Amino acid sequence: MDGLPAELCIKIFHLLDHQSLASAPQVCRKWNTLTSDDELWRRLFKDRWGADAAAFYAPEGSRSWKDVFIVQDRCDRYGLGVRIIREGSDYYLIYQGEIQRYLGSRQHVSCDSKDAPAQSSEDEQRQISDRILFFLGDLEAACADAKRVKVRRP
Repeated sequence: MDGLPAELCIKIFHLLDHQSLASAPQVCRKWNTLTSDDELWRRLFKDRWGADAAAFYAPEGSRSWKDVFIVQDRCDRYGLGVRIIREGSDYYLIYQGEIQRYLGSRQHVSCDSKDAPAQSSEDEQRQISDRILFFLGDLEAACADAKRVKVRRP
């Protein structure tokens, strides 16, 4: 698609869903620019939540339709309350779909003590706190998934 004109690429992107568009920027810079098209995300928002919601949630200031779409999608998936969520290997604290704080990234630490440098007790406590936090994030995500499955059953 690199050889196609930008207008044709945008028409093709209009046929994709938001999840496909979210992964497109990882392909190349041109796709990153094209998938940030405000009209594309406005249409996706309107198709998913309707014209009334699009008028109500229209972006203000420097916010884009893509930003508004992502926040509304998070609200649908996690609700409006305060939540710890995992997106990929990163953890966030969200409220009403908005990321309030980045909590960290899940990193698999090797337990081989020969290669590991000596750590202070403060570092060890922080790592334990991080593991507890990540466990709670995983638990929160698993509970949300279980609730969704339970609701879908007839």
